[in-house]
Amino acid sequence: MEIWINPACSKCRAAVSLLDAEGAEYTVRRYLEEVPGEDEIREVLARLGLEPWDITRTQEAAAKELGIGRWPRDAEARDRWIAALAEHPKLIQRPIITADDGTAVVGRTEEAVREALSRQR
Repeated sequence: MEIWINPACSKCRAAVSLLDAEGAEYTVRRYLEEVPGEDEIREVLARLGLEPWDITRTQEAAAKELGIGRWPRDAEARDRWIAALAEHPKLIQRPIITADDGTAVVGRTEEAVREALSRQR
């Protein structure tokens, strides 16, 4: 299991604390330092079953500068969204937990983190 975190994020810290409390084995990825490329973002989106706009933090300054809120949310614009996430990783919703069974969750709630944990057992 891997968890993508921003250490400054309270939701990320809460998810890591829960994983620790449950004795989970996982790897921490500070995705702002170890930035995922476009192919990796596509893979995570497939594992999440989501589209790039579903995991984009549209209220971030970079999103506003790019005008992301006005971008189309369709198949033709998908690559543009993915490129923006790769270029501006702060736009990626966090934490993202990838489970060993090939799935992933956005672990912003205790329920979501527990769901990821259940996929490990």
